[in-house]
Amino acid sequence: EELVARAVAPVKPAFLRPPPVAVPLEKKSKRQFKRERKQEQESVSRLCIAVGKSGNPDACKYGASCRFSHDIDAYLAQKPADLEGSCPFCPYGLNCRFLGTHKSENHEINPLNKDVQKLLWKTKYKFPKASAQIKHLGLNSVPCVEPRDLVETPHLRERKIIDFREKLYLAPLTTVGNLPFRRLCKTLGADITCGEMAMCTNLMQGQASEWALLRRHSSEDLFGVQICGAFPDTVARTVELVDNECSFDFIDINMGCPIDVVVNKGAGSQLLTKPMRIKSIVQASSAVTERPLTVKVRTAFFEGRNRADSLVSDIYDWGASAITIHGRSRQQRYSKLADWDYIYQCAQKAPDDLHVIGNGDIFSYTDWNRHVSGCSKISTCMIARGALIKPWIFTEIKEQKDWDITSGERFNILKDFAHFGLEHWGSDSKGVETTRHFLLEWLSYTCRYIPVGLLDVVPQRLNWRPPSYCGRDDLETLMASDSAADWVRISEMLLGKVPEGFTFAPKHKSNAYDRAENG
Repeated sequence: EELVARAVAPVKPAFLRPPPVAVPLEKKSKRQFKRERKQEQESVSRLCIAVGKSGNPDACKYGASCRFSHDIDAYLAQKPADLEGSCPFCPYGLNCRFLGTHKSENHEINPLNKDVQKLLWKTKYKFPKASAQIKHLGLNSVPCVEPRDLVETPHLRERKIIDFREKLYLAPLTTVGNLPFRRLCKTLGADITCGEMAMCTNLMQGQASEWALLRRHSSEDLFGVQICGAFPDTVARTVELVDNECSFDFIDINMGCPIDVVVNKGAGSQLLTKPMRIKSIVQASSAVTERPLTVKVRTAFFEGRNRADSLVSDIYDWGASAITIHGRSRQQRYSKLADWDYIYQCAQKAPDDLHVIGNGDIFSYTDWNRHVSGCSKISTCMIARGALIKPWIFTEIKEQKDWDITSGERFNILKDFAHFGLEHWGSDSKGVETTRHFLLEWLSYTCRYIPVGLLDVVPQRLNWRPPSYCGRDDLETLMASDSAADWVRISEMLLGKVPEGFTFAPKHKSNAYDRAENG
């Protein structure tokens, strides 16, 4: 009881051990980074893509002026050993780490069309629906739009209907909620998936890296895309753009992101301070698509000044089919527990046809059961960090059990992610290292999981800090480590040795001790 009161996980005494000693990171100077980058650019390991695909040193149209190496023999001499298994998908030729076992199948949807990208670059893409609706709502002046061009707003009853009730919904997760991770969660029981948050302005500029966030795997049978923008005209045009160019089942507008770079642009949770702008965004955006439009918010921007309850009664009339409420304010970020009592209050004020989805601190099937049954107006719950730490939470909910998963079973899940990653990012050296990077980002969360058999109190709570402990075997102990060096060791068991000079520090400060030393 004392440990739980201090939010420390009550691990059985037999498995406890002294915490490891932190080793300080070695800091590199800007000059050292610049020198290493130049050496990398001049390295024979950077084989020209055209040469690699064809196997012909003369295939590159840039010839001697190409920035990459054309020396095939030198590249093959230093190329790392091929990985075990067969190539999942490959256009990489000699660069492939599964050379000779290529497959041509690709099950991904929503690539960025090059012609569309060029139109976006030249700002010549047309938005007739959005422009007409923006003018109709008086949001700004739009030239060359006649009244006859005004598109009639699809009535909510005419839209495609999605029944969210009691479906297992994997939250859109920045960085770690990538396509391979979502695909993994589908194999473990997730019903609904949603792409990572994409910024409207970047999509409108045709940025390939932002459009990659909209990609969908064929296994994602109920899939949404999430966008984030600050102004009604920008968001409405983005909705029309992705509605024309992408395959998805619903579109979600993020009005809850707490990140400074988003909030400072007036987007994300900053919109909670401007309810009339929320109204304009939802009205304009819902008018340009017949697919369901959903909105994700937090309780408020400032702690103690809840605003979400004032939105739920009107947002359905504005055009939203569902609203997801994260039970924390922007100011609170992820500290303290989610306020589910307030989520229930919001749900009680919602119209009968509006789906209300709760979000926050779901980490076991008992958490899920309690929150879904806590209010009859809650359609379902969105699962975020709980899925990052243990993606088999979807299996636990469907089978109504606390799964004492073995280290071997957990390793097989990591192996599936690595396979899906190589399919998505590629099986050449760059694809392998990109897969490794996202695997390491994910491992910075999974280390917080404590096996069921080691706990005195079950289930584990999301806010418990794991003490330093030993697992029931060496692999389980390794997986419990919050050291980046050990995460790298796990990645090497799946993707081979890391390149010389490799270091890693997680993007998110997700591990319990806020440490990521490399040795």
